[in-house]
Amino acid sequence: MAKPPNSIGRSSSMPRSNEGMRLIFSAVVGVMLGYLFGISFPTVNITKLHFPSSIISYIEDRNSGITTQTLLNHAWASANSHKKNSSNSKSDEIPKIYVPTNPKGAERLPPGIIVSETDLYPRRLWGEPSEDLTSEPRYLVTFTVGIGQKANIDAAVKKFSDKFTIMLFHYDGRTTEWDEFEWSKRAIHISVRKQTKWWYAKRFLHPDVVAKYDYIFIWDEDLGVEHFNAEKYIELVRKHGLEISQPGLEPDRGLTWQMTKRRGDQEVHKFVEIMATVFSRNAWRCVWHMIQNDLVHGWGLDFALRKCVEPAHEKIGVVDAQWIVHQAVPSLGNQGKSDNGRAPWEGVRARCRKEWGIFQSRLADAEKAYYLEQGITPPNSTAV
Repeated sequence: MAKPPNSIGRSSSMPRSNEGMRLIFSAVVGVMLGYLFGISFPTVNITKLHFPSSIISYIEDRNSGITTQTLLNHAWASANSHKKNSSNSKSDEIPKIYVPTNPKGAERLPPGIIVSETDLYPRRLWGEPSEDLTSEPRYLVTFTVGIGQKANIDAAVKKFSDKFTIMLFHYDGRTTEWDEFEWSKRAIHISVRKQTKWWYAKRFLHPDVVAKYDYIFIWDEDLGVEHFNAEKYIELVRKHGLEISQPGLEPDRGLTWQMTKRRGDQEVHKFVEIMATVFSRNAWRCVWHMIQNDLVHGWGLDFALRKCVEPAHEKIGVVDAQWIVHQAVPSLGNQGKSDNGRAPWEGVRARCRKEWGIFQSRLADAEKAYYLEQGITPPNSTAV
């Protein structure tokens, strides 16, 4: 009579044992899968890995007959499929543009769209852009002007043909009065009160803005041009290979350096100052970088121009065969400020002398620092 209870006890313990085995088996398989995934697919995103329904069914159905080998085969195939899909997805992405040789700040643009230089040619507001320009002047002439020199500038501008772009920098803020001249309607006018030509040049004549011009004239307003012919001047500059030049100055009139006075027995001689300077495109690219933002009068700059051309004694010169007259009209000087009973021009002249000394020191210090950085003993020829 005791046997039936014993038989019932054994049969009820069997399902518990089978269930425990299945749990252990599932845990072992899970550990094996995790290990295999870890060593075989280190970049697989597990959250995006889709197990086949048969694996899910196996886990959910304790009576499933799927073997461990089948489980692993399904997992392997699923991981490979995910890897292939991920690779195809990346290959469909458009690569980003990055060109390190492009101008600074434009590295993300395709080179074919970049326009790193511009020009000063006015354009229409209508029609085909390709038909805007009927001519492209090859030379640029700038004058820094006040209304008091209007007649003198009118005479000077008429010495330049339509091959020249005319630009006026107005230091007195008066621009509309110039409209009485027909050429003024085609000229470029920039007005900022009480500024010098070097202040304007630094801010409005960047080399990439004036790159279209073979030569850039940066002139004062008080120049007599009765004996000057712009076309012939350019011919002589080209003939003698001058990169930085100016017309000769009439020796018996006005204030000028002895070395820039016209010599009647020759076409050119070497040296130039900053009164009526003419720069080639390449020379101006160098000189523009040497102009200091705060030293607006440019004193001392003419003695440093030799650093921008090589050999300087061949590339810098005065064109004696085309000469001008310095009329020495202190109109810009009168834009200064009276101080302690001094006339306005006196304060301007004092500032000029101070700037000369500052420029000399900066140039000398910059050259010394360069040579020391290169491990070279600085030469003693930095003064200007």
